[in-house]
Amino acid sequence: MKLGKWVFLVLSFLAAISMIGIGIAVSERSILGIILAIVALNVIMGSGFVLKKRMREKGLI
Repeated sequence: MKLGKWVFLVLSFLAAISMIGIGIAVSERSILGIILAIVALNVIMGSGFVLKKRMREKGLI
């Protein structure tokens, strides 16, 4: 497996953990936890999309 695929695997696990965090925060009725988990999810997924675009432009994917 190439290094780029490992990076995307880690990002996907982090995104899944953030989604789980949203569910846990909802069950705990924590507004702050919900907001933090949503922000973390947006940052992780956004960075993954940006990284994929840059790697595609360089011809690494």
